[in-house]
Amino acid sequence: MAVPGGRVDVPERIALSNCHSCRIGIPGLLLTVVCLAGCADADKERLMATTQPTYDQATGRLTNLTYDANRNGRIDTWTEMDGVQPLRSRIDRDEDGTVDRWEYYDDEGRLAKVGFSRHDDGKPDAWAFAGADGKVHRIEISSTGDEHGIDRWEYYDPSRGDAAGFGALVRAEEDTNADARPDKWETYEAGAIQTVAFDEDGDGIPDRRLSYRDSVVAVVDAPLDGARRLP
Repeated sequence: MAVPGGRVDVPERIALSNCHSCRIGIPGLLLTVVCLAGCADADKERLMATTQPTYDQATGRLTNLTYDANRNGRIDTWTEMDGVQPLRSRIDRDEDGTVDRWEYYDDEGRLAKVGFSRHDDGKPDAWAFAGADGKVHRIEISSTGDEHGIDRWEYYDPSRGDAAGFGALVRAEEDTNADARPDKWETYEAGAIQTVAFDEDGDGIPDRRLSYRDSVVAVVDAPLDGARRLP
């Protein structure tokens, strides 16, 4: 959801601690597949129907795995696998038929980033990254929905989070002319935009800065190019 200044609110669904595959555990998921034939409990039929492995016919390696994360009898998680190594997961958390969460794993099978759709159209266009504390520290956004064409970067401070536990947006960078370099810089305080600086001649240095008070422009600072570099 866009708000003044161009920032994107961090929805609950991208909190990295809510990782479906982390919660169920990929090793546990694989163990479920192995044990299905010997399971005798009442959930056997449901598990067999929703936990569906796919193997490469040539190599016998596991390539895909489905799962019912909330155990209601409907598949809601699809994970691409390279043997026992998880690569990516697609998740339909509200089970409306449209994927709304994408999880990407590193070489050790740990969650590296979470994708989400700002337009709820089943296509990821923003990706959240966690710090060492497991909380969201950075969100990368693509106006074209291309994860390799990021044009906005937002930085959050979890130590200044709100009551819901989301970190405070402290600054953002944006590439407005698609040259793969930031040319717009924003700073925030307590959720309100404080400054916006612009590079108007393409040299990577801000040329003009607007300072806000109560979300209204209060000061326009426009030094000559090269006179001094704005912070």
